[in-house]
Amino acid sequence: MRYSFMTFSTPELPLAEILAMAKDFGYDGIEPRIGSGQRHGIELASSPEARHDAWQLAEAQQIAFACVATSCVFANPETNGQHRADLAQAIALAADIGAPCIRVFGGQIPAGVTREAAIALVAESLLSVADLAEQRGVSVCLETHDDWCNPAHVAEIMRQVDHPAIAVNWDIMHPVRTAGVTIDDSFALLRPWIRHLHIHDGTPGEPLTLLPIGEGAIDHRRAIALLYQLGYTGFLSGEWIGWEPAAIHLPRELATLKRYESGVS
Repeated sequence: MRYSFMTFSTPELPLAEILAMAKDFGYDGIEPRIGSGQRHGIELASSPEARHDAWQLAEAQQIAFACVATSCVFANPETNGQHRADLAQAIALAADIGAPCIRVFGGQIPAGVTREAAIALVAESLLSVADLAEQRGVSVCLETHDDWCNPAHVAEIMRQVDHPAIAVNWDIMHPVRTAGVTIDDSFALLRPWIRHLHIHDGTPGEPLTLLPIGEGAIDHRRAIALLYQLGYTGFLSGEWIGWEPAAIHLPRELATLKRYESGVS
């Protein structure tokens, strides 16, 4: 398994310090969150020179860019066009810094839009950039999140798109907490398309309170066992927003994940 963390853990740090922290704690990659005012400096507007510099910094530390996390959403017809344009730019950004994946959302389904129509619109949107993504060596990964926590809905989009550059970011928490779908059932539905993961643990009810992995409602040990059976080679990326200081949670969560992995390998 390969492990990374999203830069919500380190929003105040410049890229060089994030990469050094990842190296020190034993991570394999980081996942820059773009469009949220973080100090890492990797954004759609980054110049070619800045992108090359970011790639060089990561290469020097031997830390990968595991994924580029975007805010792109596609279920709303009123904003769909702008988000398609943003996604095309994000594909170029990911390719330029060597990131194999982009995270996108389905987004909230507006009033008056049926689930079937939303599935068709999200599928059409992803398919519209699929060839570009394939040409640039990037996978666009739809996350199990917001109105798309039920993995059956995400699987239906994947079937409609049916393109090797369009895949799934399996956030293992949201199907369990929001859709009531077990880790095993989520995995069974999404298995052919899983190319990136978001991991985090927390309380079962609302509001969500983040907890150390193994102390909440999400069975990461089982997820790792299933991924090991699959021969998964992508990243498990920790997404911890507004939680403890990075120096506390990053080494602790990685140690737990590696302990789980050692029990199945």
